[in-house]
Amino acid sequence: MNSAAAAITAYAFDELPPDVLADWCRLRAAGSLYDSPYFDPRFAAAVHSVHGDVTVLAGPDVVFAVQCSARTARPVGWPGTDFQGPIVGPRSTFDPRAALSALGVAALPFDHLVDPGGHFTQYVDGIRRSPYVEIDGGLKGYRGRASKSGRANLAQAQRQARKLIDEYGELRFEPDSTDRDVLLRVIEMKRAQYRATGARDHFAAPGRRELLEVLLGIRDPDFSGVLSGVFAGDRIVAGHFGIRSASVLHWWFPVYDPEFRAYAPGWILMRELIASSMTTGVSRIDLGRGEDLYKRHVMTGHGDVAYGLVAGPGLRGVHKMQETVRSAIESSPVGSVARTVLRRHRSRSTRSVLRTERRPNWLSSRS
Repeated sequence: MNSAAAAITAYAFDELPPDVLADWCRLRAAGSLYDSPYFDPRFAAAVHSVHGDVTVLAGPDVVFAVQCSARTARPVGWPGTDFQGPIVGPRSTFDPRAALSALGVAALPFDHLVDPGGHFTQYVDGIRRSPYVEIDGGLKGYRGRASKSGRANLAQAQRQARKLIDEYGELRFEPDSTDRDVLLRVIEMKRAQYRATGARDHFAAPGRRELLEVLLGIRDPDFSGVLSGVFAGDRIVAGHFGIRSASVLHWWFPVYDPEFRAYAPGWILMRELIASSMTTGVSRIDLGRGEDLYKRHVMTGHGDVAYGLVAGPGLRGVHKMQETVRSAIESSPVGSVARTVLRRHRSRSTRSVLRTERRPNWLSSRS
């Protein structure tokens, strides 16, 4: 074992020493790039309570929570984590290959990496935008920062809400519900959306619904699950489940009832969340990586996240070849059909890898 690997210790989450937890909180508090709730140790604790497999790497000025399966380590919460990576201080000399040695794995994929220290640079395949919405000051504050299209869509949402009231009666908005039945309805609607769009069903995998239930039950003042909804009577028009850390809310699983599509229900929900910030104390909504049209309209800024793979030269070579093929397929004129075929191929490849355990699967990701 080289000296860099020897300086890193791997702990099962439920055996985490108090001083490592203290370092985790200290390092996170020192850098605003780590204010996402995904970097909060209570998120890792929730994941561990469901799956029981969270490992924490700790070394000089670095803490990194992961989950290991066979010969692959993945950032904690994968593939549902929209911000990933180690929490590092300015004096850290963290080496990702040393993390592989400390964990006894061959590969560590990432697809939403925050890497202010540039420790993963040689393993990055690309950078994507991760939009956010600054909502400090409520609707008035947002309008002062928003693009013309953002202001126009919120104005349209107000008009559409009036039409909904005319046709369905009074609307109500619940910014922070604790109703488990509402959560289950949001998940049910989200699964129906996955089926309708042909996307991979995130909640088909064991434990992912349970994780949201655990997070909903956390009511700490500076960390919690957040369930919001717009209702017409007892019927949910649009809903969202996210997680919050202090004043940052992460936009995670939004959905609306297709019957209300004509009323722009997603924008009504977003407008209500922005308006409620004056009482909830939320000052920023992180939207997660993606170029969805509504994100481009509502965003007031963006950060960057990286995707790639930490592995030895052999696996990196195979990975780069797969990335080249995937990029060529997805940019082809039959890209939408090819993406469906590619997802099925990935699924078959994953099952093959899990059977043989000869090679880690680093391509599995949330659709």
